[in-house]
Amino acid sequence: MFRFLIRRLAVLIPTFLGVSIIAFAFIRVLPGDPVMLMSGERVMSPERHAALTRELGFDRPIWIQYLDYIGGVVQGDFGSSIVTKRPVMDDFLALFPATLELSICAIILAVAIGVPFGVLAAVKRGSWLDQSVMGFALVGYSMPIFWWGLLLIILFSGVLQWTPVSGRISLLYFFPPVTGFMLIDSLLSGQAGAFKSALSHLILPTVVLATIPLAVIARQTRSAMLEVLGEDYVRTARAKGLPPRRVIGLHALRNALIPVVTTIGLQVGVLMAGAILTETIFSWPGIGKWMVDSVFRRDYAVVQGGLLLIAGIIMVVNLIVDVLYGLINPRIRH
Repeated sequence: MFRFLIRRLAVLIPTFLGVSIIAFAFIRVLPGDPVMLMSGERVMSPERHAALTRELGFDRPIWIQYLDYIGGVVQGDFGSSIVTKRPVMDDFLALFPATLELSICAIILAVAIGVPFGVLAAVKRGSWLDQSVMGFALVGYSMPIFWWGLLLIILFSGVLQWTPVSGRISLLYFFPPVTGFMLIDSLLSGQAGAFKSALSHLILPTVVLATIPLAVIARQTRSAMLEVLGEDYVRTARAKGLPPRRVIGLHALRNALIPVVTTIGLQVGVLMAGAILTETIFSWPGIGKWMVDSVFRRDYAVVQGGLLLIAGIIMVVNLIVDVLYGLINPRIRH
């Protein structure tokens, strides 16, 4: 298992370098003068332009700029925001718990609903249940996040007034963050109604963000289960008289988990992309909204560092998925 893990870690190094090159080159290929964009000045004298060019390091060869940048990244320095003047890493760590809380709730909801319904659709293949599950999955996968989010806001926040429109918690509650997770911090605060307020603010963003992963997981679970249910060892287990729940849960589902786990791991990238729209719609103070605001403010140090940090998180999740492969099926380690 240790050698299996080392091989996977070795693959991450060139991948991370490739992503860093893309993130580094992103600001260089954008139209306009990066010096003026990063400084925020519309009119600039030649002397001032030359001074800022030297200050930002754009007067050096591109490969030296990249080596300096990647050297700082290795040491944990992703640059500083030109708006807040704070290190990018500090802003990222302050905002990431909000996105992580939303993403965890979304993936839990997607797995908790998608896997059972995918199994039911496979077991009841061709029935009205199968058709209904796959129909809803197709609709959920095809629905644009921004449109779906606005519909839910209009219905549940505007018409029914069951949930808040935006934010993480009501302005009536204030307490210092302990973990960064609003659900946990609201419980630790001891303020009556704080947890209920945090939970009500989390419902709609979670549903919106979980819709596409839920649909994908349900369809992949059904497909994997249909393939496994036709195998000889499943027919043998049924012939031995084992209870249907044991045949499906132990023999079939466990062997169908590898493609399902792969799908769940790939949904992390979908969650990060969906978080940008979801956080913008619901004014959720996470890294998605932070990145969008940075693009509009031309804060390219944040965009550059944020892209690399998000890509690093996705690569770590994929590494965890690879390790889970080895735990689910030991033959994969070899």
